[in-house]
Amino acid sequence: MTTILTAQAVHTIDAGTSGDAIAIDDGQILAVGSAADLAEAHPGATVDDRYGDQVILPGFVEAHAHSMAGGIWQHLYVGYFDSRGPDGKVWSGCRTLDAVIERLAEAEATLDDPYEPLLAWGLDPIYFPGERFVAAHLDEVSTTRPILVAHASMHLLTVNTAVMEKEGIDADTLADGVPKDGAGDPIGELQEPAAMRLAGDSFVRFFVSLMAEEGLRNYGRLAGNAGVTTIVDLGGTPIDNDRLVASWKSLTAESSFPARVVIFHNPGMGGVTPDLNEIAEIAVARQGESTDKLRFGPIKFVLDGSIQGYTARVTEPYVTGKDNGLWLIPPAQLADWIRPVVANEMLLHVHCNGDQAVDVMLDAFTEATGGSPYADHRTTIQHCQLTRPDQYQRMAELGMCANLFSNHFWYWGDQHHDLTVGPDRAVGMNAAASVLGLDIPLSIHSDAPVTPLGPLHVAWCAANRQTANGRVLGEDERLSVDQALHAITLGAAHQLRMEHEVGSITPGKRADLVVLDADPHDVGASGLRGLGVVATVLGGEHHPVG
Repeated sequence: MTTILTAQAVHTIDAGTSGDAIAIDDGQILAVGSAADLAEAHPGATVDDRYGDQVILPGFVEAHAHSMAGGIWQHLYVGYFDSRGPDGKVWSGCRTLDAVIERLAEAEATLDDPYEPLLAWGLDPIYFPGERFVAAHLDEVSTTRPILVAHASMHLLTVNTAVMEKEGIDADTLADGVPKDGAGDPIGELQEPAAMRLAGDSFVRFFVSLMAEEGLRNYGRLAGNAGVTTIVDLGGTPIDNDRLVASWKSLTAESSFPARVVIFHNPGMGGVTPDLNEIAEIAVARQGESTDKLRFGPIKFVLDGSIQGYTARVTEPYVTGKDNGLWLIPPAQLADWIRPVVANEMLLHVHCNGDQAVDVMLDAFTEATGGSPYADHRTTIQHCQLTRPDQYQRMAELGMCANLFSNHFWYWGDQHHDLTVGPDRAVGMNAAASVLGLDIPLSIHSDAPVTPLGPLHVAWCAANRQTANGRVLGEDERLSVDQALHAITLGAAHQLRMEHEVGSITPGKRADLVVLDADPHDVGASGLRGLGVVATVLGGEHHPVG
């Protein structure tokens, strides 16, 4: 049965065309145009005017986020900025170290079992200059109960003395990513997965809980509330974990689940060297289990860490005296990791925050492919934040894509300017206009839960490049409204090899839509993040926000 869905305006994205109605049948788009013309072309069609006063765009595509963004709300939020959970509750930000400690103490007082770990997340110590957040701060809350607090970047943890004593983290611990004080004792900070795993039982409890089915369901709620109809789990679901795969299959089979999900497998986290040939075999086999709403097969590698955590690999040291960061994959091994992936023509996305990491990735990819990768491979460098012009040129020559973390301008732009990489590098971060100038396929992302899931805010950041204190970083690298909208729809769909299905309102594609309360072109670049999401439509099924 054909339905004509009317709106104040319909923006298709792909060809710049527009109208005020969409003809939909069996979950697919038949045509776009005026309501009168579509009614004439489809006699007997049902006219649905529920969005007559709103604006319709293709559903947003989030090509870099993590399903833990839903599960993490099982634990205490102690982030700097206000944040809204999947249930709609807004948690106020902790703007001082004392506020973090106070919130932790309030939560600790509610726990009956004295040995139950207190688990929290969102800590952003870069906002508290002059005093590092260490075990001694958490000891103010409890010296006996294990306490683990994940940083906003999810690349670092801080634990209290009780955790270190229980797990044997002491002066003799020689692992990378375990900073120590002047006396040689660990301070309680654990940097990157291999060191984070030293937190033992508390680490396991925290991260295993993030993949509970209710957390995955919450991830869908967050997506729908943000207008996202296609979302990735970029490395959070091991595809050799039958229980998690079964959970995703069951969940996405429900008509109430409002998004399509693309699962990326992330081998080698935590310092374990994987058998990439075996992983490739499993990934290829899982592709055959894909459905309309659930896709398997792509691979993700994480090469370096976080800029605000000082663990991203940079060519020039951080301006505040830190070193050049940490490697999460030994650079000499990366080409061997890449070979089985490209040999099976699998989609590969690689996390590279720092410019030194990008150099290693480009060299390893060239070595692994002999400089001639298979056609249209769409290998994507994720984050790509400090990538230099010469590196973007190499990416263009190799046929790569770029997915930029534009939200960094708002959340950490001032800190990058003043503390991490300095003004010269900060103004060139996430150089979206340069990417488009080289015809590199572009998308932009939130990296939820590192920053809240919200493509409209990401688009606002890319179009304005404004920090929380009002400073503009790299005005010439701003995107137009249309370019920003393309990056969160068709651009992201291209990087997922899904542009033939989603990302634009085009006849023959799936009827995946987002309904907004105003027109992005009317509010302009400055108003993008203020737009409200009214509903999403997934394959013709309506999902109101709320």
